[in-house]
Amino acid sequence: MTRFQGKTVLVTGGAKGIGAATAKRFASEGATVFIADFDETAAQETAEAIGGHAVRCDVTDREDVEAAVEAAVSHGGSLDVLVTCAGIIRDNMLFKMSDEDWDGVIDTHLKGTFFAARAAQKHMVEQKSGKMVLISSTSALGNRGQVNYSTAKAGLQGLTKTLAIELGPFNVNVNCVAPGFIATAMTQQTAERMGVSFEQFAAAVSEQVPLKRVGQPEDVAGTIAYLCSDDASYVSGQVIYVAGGPRA
Repeated sequence: MTRFQGKTVLVTGGAKGIGAATAKRFASEGATVFIADFDETAAQETAEAIGGHAVRCDVTDREDVEAAVEAAVSHGGSLDVLVTCAGIIRDNMLFKMSDEDWDGVIDTHLKGTFFAARAAQKHMVEQKSGKMVLISSTSALGNRGQVNYSTAKAGLQGLTKTLAIELGPFNVNVNCVAPGFIATAMTQQTAERMGVSFEQFAAAVSEQVPLKRVGQPEDVAGTIAYLCSDDASYVSGQVIYVAGGPRA
């Protein structure tokens, strides 16, 4: 398919996991893809694999984010899609959580997405078109040991709905995808925190999922691609749970 031929796509946190799968999906459908990631080496490797472009970007740094947006616009002539995948985890129970653990997660997920959306909307409003997909999580519903992460992911759902209201008059769609358990480096970190192997962790989770399997990054990428396609032109301000069953 070539649904995104001639479109310029920016994926923050696009070097690995869901971000990388998303970048690959858009590239396979004809888009010019920019991968913005703190890990410049990994971003370059992913970009080379899909025929895209890489730019080093710390999403907690406003200037870095604005530079990444400008790089995409300068090369492609427009910015048609923004997907904000950048994220970290610093899990711990509330009484053990440090200020640094709280700030790092909130700044990366919530402030970083705010920076990216604010920079992108400038161009999307001017061109009177655009799609944004923000990445939340089922953890937004609450998850033990993730008070920082859950708070950030819940905030992103509120940000999505507000941006959809503000940007809708300019033909900009803003939606949110909330993955459940997806097999990525991040969920491997969670398994390590719990003191179990990733295989054991995934097997236990699968038993609780109606579809009886854990998700793959490609499962999320497919949903993101749909939300950025013309098929979803009248969908905005929605939170879609990609979790193998109902979660909200």
